[in-house]
Amino acid sequence: MKITAIGADISGNDVSCSKNLIKNIENNIPLLLNKGAYKAALTNITGDDVVISAFVEDDRLEEVNQGIVEILRQNAEDLGDINGISDTIENAGEGISYAEAKIRQDRYPDAIIMAFDTYGGEGFVHNVADSVIKAARGMDQVTDIGGSSLNHNQEIPGVGYVSDETDDPVVVVTVEDIESIGVVAGAMMGAALGNKNVYLVRRGSPSYVIPGSVIISITAYMNGNVMDLAVPLSSKMKILKV
Repeated sequence: MKITAIGADISGNDVSCSKNLIKNIENNIPLLLNKGAYKAALTNITGDDVVISAFVEDDRLEEVNQGIVEILRQNAEDLGDINGISDTIENAGEGISYAEAKIRQDRYPDAIIMAFDTYGGEGFVHNVADSVIKAARGMDQVTDIGGSSLNHNQEIPGVGYVSDETDDPVVVVTVEDIESIGVVAGAMMGAALGNKNVYLVRRGSPSYVIPGSVIISITAYMNGNVMDLAVPLSSKMKILKV
């Protein structure tokens, strides 16, 4: 089994996702279960970007990926990122962000998804995503790590290709022990925020930041349940008054 996550900017504006867009996507999520997903959800809403994630058996990965892209296409207020998908590398443009990671068969499917949004396609966002991947790599109870920045010019199973112009990365990390979710997510968040001009936001927050900045959302997706980790993680960072 794997987790697959596909992110895209399909909003009609550059800073947020409308309530109507979110509602329409969530209403279409059950279609992914019909295509073979074990669980599926709209896991991240970050500025004008959305991420749909699904737990899926390996032999249904292509079909579920196709289903996710079709949901994004059918509900898009703007087809920009969808139009970047191509059957060939040569014709690929700025498109969707794709990440996948393996899940141990004897574990509940638990994962952490971090999504990024830029206002003007700030190039340093890929360095931020790389910091997050390096922070999670080698940590105890981490099964696998996937990041969209690693997939440019590689075929997305069942979908096609996007170019290295694709921004707004997605990082997924599968975790084997429920008590390690906070440890791994905290390390990922710290690595991201250690970079310049990076800000943590709640799921669904608009990108009301000074241009030249990057916002991130971080979500735990635990056996099909979506949990926004921004508030609990940021609360633990507050200075204890003694």
